[in-house]
Order: sequence, then C-alpha cells, then structure tokens
Amino acid sequence: MADHPQNPLPHTGTASLSRRSLLELGGAALAASAFASTLPAPARAASATGAPATASVEAATIVTADGVEIFYKDWGPKDAQPIMFHHGWPLSSDDWDTQMLFFLQNGFRVVAHDRRGHGRSAQVSDGHDMDHYAADAFAVVEALDLRNVVHIGHSTGGGEVARYVARHGEPSGRVARAILVGAIPPLMLRTAGNPGGLPIELFDGFRKSLADNRAQFYRDIPEGPFYGFNREGAKAYPGVVDNWWRQGMMGAAKAHYDGIKAFSETDQTGDLEAISVPTLVLHGDDDQLVPIANSALKSVKLLKNGTLKVYKGFPHGMLTTHADVLNPDLLAFVKASA
Repeated sequence: MADHPQNPLPHTGTASLSRRSLLELGGAALAASAFASTLPAPARAASATGAPATASVEAATIVTADGVEIFYKDWGPKDAQPIMFHHGWPLSSDDWDTQMLFFLQNGFRVVAHDRRGHGRSAQVSDGHDMDHYAADAFAVVEALDLRNVVHIGHSTGGGEVARYVARHGEPSGRVARAILVGAIPPLMLRTAGNPGGLPIELFDGFRKSLADNRAQFYRDIPEGPFYGFNREGAKAYPGVVDNWWRQGMMGAAKAHYDGIKAFSETDQTGDLEAISVPTLVLHGDDDQLVPIANSALKSVKLLKNGTLKVYKGFPHGMLTTHADVLNPDLLAFVKASA
C-alpha cells in the first residue's frame, strides 16, 4: 500500500451549499481527473469503414454502426504499442492529457476518444449505456486497426474498459492488458445481492442536481469530493477545477443524465469474471465517490488475473493530484506486456 500526502496542490477552494448536499449524498461514481488543456476542433477525416491515412492523425472522428460520430485523438508512432484511454463521467478525452503526454514521451502510441454525448462527440439522444460505450470504443479500435492494446479506464471509463475487454477486446484478440483506476465495477447500486452498495437516493440526488443547475453542480463536484479538496488541510488548484467544469459543460446534459444510470446500475460482475488478460486495479482509499470497499476490493477477487494496488489517502481524482506517483506505476505494468 502506497503512503503519500493527500494533496500537493495550492489552496483556493470555497464551500458551497450544493457541495454540502453532495457530501450528504455520500459518494457516487463520476469519473476522471483533469488537467488544463485546450479545445481543438476535430478534423473531420475518418470513417467507420476504413482506417485513417498512414500519416500521423492528431484529432479526427469515426462514425459508428448506428451513425454516431465519435471524436478521438491518435498521437505517436503508428508502429508503437498502443495505449487507449477511457475517460469518466461527465468529462472527455482531455481528462487524460497528462497520461497521454507521459506515455507519448516514453515511446508509445496513445489513443483516446470522447464518449458519445461527451466532449466533441455527437450529442445524440440515445445509447448512453455500457453496451454502447464499449461498442463505440471497439469502433475506434477497428477503424485504427489497433492491436496488442493496453486499455486504461478511470471511474466510469473503468466500467467501459471492463465491458469492452469482456465483449470485444478478448474475443477479437486485440487486447494485451487492462488497467482500472478508481473504477466503478462491479456494481455501485445497493441491491439485495449487493448490500454494501450505495442507495438509489444518492444517484437520484445527482440527477436532480444536474437537471436543476448543471453548471453549478459541475463546480461543486471538483471543488469538493472529486479531488479531495473538501478534506481538512487540503489545498485546491483553480485550474484543475476550471478544467473539470470546462470538460463537463462541453457534453450533452441528456447524455450525462442518462449516464448516471449507466455508471450506478450496471452490474459488471460477469464482465470481470470473463476477463483473462492481466489487469491492474488501482484505487485510493480516500475515494469519496467510488468507495474502495464496494469496488476495487471486490473487483480484484472476480478477475482471473488481477493485481490490486491501494494508495493511502488518495482521492478519486488521483490521476491528476498524484500523477507523479500514478504514471510510473502505470508505465511499469504496461511495459510488462511489451
């Protein structure tokens, strides 16, 4: 178990009434860390029926079988091992800027996409569920003809990775390894079979906050529990909060609203049991949004070839607050598959 200070970022955070409401709700699955980044316009250059040209493609789109345009980034040498990143709710592929640059500098090809209804992908009305999330990721993999891929997912993105590897990655022979960071599986919702889960009222509270005032809700989450900025003595960084808000507000309100059901009510026990590739499970023991006892500690027991690493005092958004610790651990696991 790693032991590190909770949060090295500078202080600016302020309390708010709606944040207190968040804390009363306890924790629910959101996802994703974020660092300041720009908003590039997508290059409308690819299709679902063919891979892009051999030249390096930094930003483009594919179209899924059901006609949804998915934005993606593809950086680095095309003959290098690909690492594909899956972001969390309600963010975008910009969530992974720090990790993408890190792996790029270490010689890998890095790919990340905006989930349907999120970021720069099409704001469609339907398909905001784990099956479509995984199928959309597979459409990107096929379009780019990615093989021997390591898939890394955070929070809801971790659920997407689990469904993808079980339903598409392993059956197609295209996946090498998987990494689940602060991930939502196996199931967040409290049920008769999952008594340690979170009550439906918590997720209803998220839906109400989103519908009532999404812009303020998307301030309260990163200013409070997401990065642990609400902990006594914690220091906040305004750029991180602003970037979280920017990414969230880029997406569609309906996609985000429907996504709450996807991340809270999808039982992924079967997905985890079906995965046989080496899978690394990383979680902070102070994750207020995806509590470790009902997620990582259960997931590693369901995986055939899983390894768990717990970070003492780390928050849900530890990929941002403690990237200097997480990135080398990610790299070490990825290199083992090279």
